[in-house]
Amino acid sequence: MPAAPPSQPHLAIAASGTGGHVFPALAVAECLPDWEISWLGVPDRLERQLIGDRYPLHTIAMSGLQGRPGLSWLKALWQLGGAVLDLRRLLRQGQFAGVFTTGGYIAAPAILAARSLGLPVILHESNALPGKVTRWLAPWCTSVALGVPEAEHYLPKSVTKVVGNPVRDRFRQPQPLDLPIPDNAPLIVVTGGSQGARGLNRLVVEAAPAWIERGAWIVHQTGELDATAIAELAPQSSQYLHFPFWQDMAALYQRATFAICRAGAMTLAELGATQTPAILVPYPYAAEDHQYVNAIAFARSGAAVVRREADLTPQTLADLGSQWLKKPAEIAAMRKMLKFEGDRSASAATAQLIRETMAGSSDRGKSSTA
Repeated sequence: MPAAPPSQPHLAIAASGTGGHVFPALAVAECLPDWEISWLGVPDRLERQLIGDRYPLHTIAMSGLQGRPGLSWLKALWQLGGAVLDLRRLLRQGQFAGVFTTGGYIAAPAILAARSLGLPVILHESNALPGKVTRWLAPWCTSVALGVPEAEHYLPKSVTKVVGNPVRDRFRQPQPLDLPIPDNAPLIVVTGGSQGARGLNRLVVEAAPAWIERGAWIVHQTGELDATAIAELAPQSSQYLHFPFWQDMAALYQRATFAICRAGAMTLAELGATQTPAILVPYPYAAEDHQYVNAIAFARSGAAVVRREADLTPQTLADLGSQWLKKPAEIAAMRKMLKFEGDRSASAATAQLIRETMAGSSDRGKSSTA
């Protein structure tokens, strides 16, 4: 017997793996308070920590197609088939209006399962250069929401709409920073993203003493995998604070004089929302070098510089950071260049796209459970 109709439209959000996938999806979810939301993810990834008890979390075993075709690909394809079947059952039983995905391993089976049931799917692509998986799957989606206009060129067969990159409300609202940093001290925030960045971490640890001598404080998000090694290498100074993961990046960016970071799309959106100048060091092994493409697009604002990791040494990074510390007026002027109004309304624009695209589709979902 079919389940009773839900009192609210039911949306499945498929976002897994890293903060770059999970955080923008959370920002959109905040703009849908009148919708019932269930989260789709994979086991033992960041979504389990970040979603908590906010939304029901359903995890499906899934891995990516890594390296050259071989046994790992066969395993991943076998998992994909099983995941699609599991998600078809879940989507039918839950009477979902559709699926919204920001990526991660869960995205492919969620898109395929939803479309096989005739449910609409909206995929959000945050990067200026969409990845191969996005380019493969985008034509299957009802609509593709884009973080930056540059991405349109790579998706000629898809229905696209530029909405910006969703950022959680807290990045636009003043947040207190619960750290013992003097009010007048310059602060450098270092992050390689939610998973950390080993190469950048090593450069920063060796460059940091020069910044500390200039009176700067440093807050370094190292990532879990590199936390122990950085703790052993870190300068023995109260002005150098390091953490495997820092939950409230909004407060850090708002307080920062400038940031030194990778160039993931969501990191850049958060820098834009908090008007934080940055030294960008793109991840050198990102697929198709998409972080470098992101960084160049962001640097056009005039509030960032881009440096290849291979071109940096601890000394050259120390010198660059010290130059920025010497010119507080110029750094303050950079902040005014970061007025990403599109990104500031991206969450609401994406939520509105979901409402418009999925209007009435919950009735189709109910009929599929019969």
